[in-house]
Amino acid sequence: MDLAHRRYLTRTLLFMSGYAAANIAAIFGAFDDIGQTAAYILALAIAAPVAGQIWATLALMHDSDEFVRAITAKRFILASGLAMALLSAWGFMESYAHAPHAPGWLIYPLFWAVFGLVSPFVRTSR
Repeated sequence: MDLAHRRYLTRTLLFMSGYAAANIAAIFGAFDDIGQTAAYILALAIAAPVAGQIWATLALMHDSDEFVRAITAKRFILASGLAMALLSAWGFMESYAHAPHAPGWLIYPLFWAVFGLVSPFVRTSR
């Protein structure tokens, strides 16, 4: 594994460890009795590792060779567009067909699921 990928793995593990720890604590009720202001701060604090992990992916692209950069960028762009299109479609189904509500934070796991689905098909830098 090259240096860029080792850095990416380390950064991802660090950011996602904080993300998972905060969410596990929330699931088990650690933040049930906080006030509204603290709840907003908590929500932003839990979102911070998401931004950090996206930065880690962009740093991977920056630190990689041209081929890996191009492949990763194509996958990132395709996954972003498809995830936004899917969640937008669901939002319209909520508005017009009374589909159940999908929380906005689902865009992040949806993005990575779509990234995983498109990755085997994006194998060239063209």
